[in-house]
Amino acid sequence: MTSASGTGDVRGTGLAGQTVVVIGASAGIGFETARRVRSEGGQVFLVGRNPERLRQAALELDPAGTAAFDATDGDRMKRFFAELPGPVDHVMVTAGSPAYMPLADMDLASALRAFDERLAVTLGVALHGRAKVRAGGTLLFLGSTGGRRPGLGMSIMSSLTATLPALTANLALELAPIRVNLIAPGFVDTPLSASLLGDRLEARRDELRDTLPIGRVVTPADVAALALHLMSNDAITGATYDIDGGQQLVSR
Repeated sequence: MTSASGTGDVRGTGLAGQTVVVIGASAGIGFETARRVRSEGGQVFLVGRNPERLRQAALELDPAGTAAFDATDGDRMKRFFAELPGPVDHVMVTAGSPAYMPLADMDLASALRAFDERLAVTLGVALHGRAKVRAGGTLLFLGSTGGRRPGLGMSIMSSLTATLPALTANLALELAPIRVNLIAPGFVDTPLSASLLGDRLEARRDELRDTLPIGRVVTPADVAALALHLMSNDAITGATYDIDGGQQLVSR
């Protein structure tokens, strides 16, 4: 079992005075999580692929630092963690987008790249971040509930949906006393969702408002609230937490 090389302990007392690295921080769930950390008195390092969007996020959040790079670049990820000025308490990864690929239209190289990149980011953060996360801190990854129900174009998504919880549980053992958890959202009303759905976005919102047991659409604020809970509650590790408003309970 591998232990963290950082010093000190993180206890379940909120995030005041703690430092969180958010990878995928320039919009949506990542940005909202970083904003919540700051509102609780924590500090953040922001990582994003788009330099301009990252700069705008930094203007609002006043982070300890920023880094603009593609999270799938393993060498750049390694260098980022090596260059962090000191230990951090938590790392959250929201980077990435869903891969919907019907078999009839699938390019094998693209399909393998989509699968490999998601696993590479998860393993890269675990491998390179472990020396910088304090004991009791968290690596927090983002999965999905969407791939649990078979459907056309869902082969890659379903595979990742099944793989990430198992990977999370194994990493929780290998990295202890660092904690490792996975958040699995359904539809979340983010800029990414808007870009994927285009002019079908409002119809999808209306459908979910009518069918979800909670009677509304899940927002980035909902996911961020769960993320902060998982960071601050030091009794949770190796777990997958669904947050989909009951979407799995109803037909689509």
